[in-house]
Amino acid sequence: MNHSHNSDGNHAESPQEAHVSSLKKFIPLITIFAIIILFTVVMQLARGGFDLLFSMGNFMGSFFIIFGGFKLVKWSGFVEAYRTYDVLAKKSVVYAYAYPLIEIALGVAYLTAFELLITNWVTLIIMVISSIGVARELAKKVQIPCACLGAVFKIPMTKVTLFEDILMAVMALIMILLM
Repeated sequence: MNHSHNSDGNHAESPQEAHVSSLKKFIPLITIFAIIILFTVVMQLARGGFDLLFSMGNFMGSFFIIFGGFKLVKWSGFVEAYRTYDVLAKKSVVYAYAYPLIEIALGVAYLTAFELLITNWVTLIIMVISSIGVARELAKKVQIPCACLGAVFKIPMTKVTLFEDILMAVMALIMILLM
């Protein structure tokens, strides 16, 4: 394998090595999504038939509980990162601290089918607002840490972050329209 060296004499990554290194940063996120999908499929199989609303509720519920839980592990680190890009968190530290609790509450509401119309509207509003903040930061083309898994894992903010927010908003909207 032909390796180049930079001016310090240190190994410089090839484009392929840089790509693999970049993908490794997302292993926690990929693993969590795989677990959420597995949970959703198992719950659907246990139910004995396919129900789109039930599946989306399970996916969203487990997503919010897991992601909210990771944010609480290093709560102040999450708040610090989140306030760099979220529209509401920039204006209110209270909102930034409350956000993981809101996610967990939404998760519980989805998994217990509690007041789903209200739950979906709250999710839609929060995820649209979050998407705006993420899109603004991505447009700046400056790499900042994503607060999606709190401060536990160092994952850069990318289009994946925006996709997550938009996915949750779209799922909430679909659930509202199908109710």
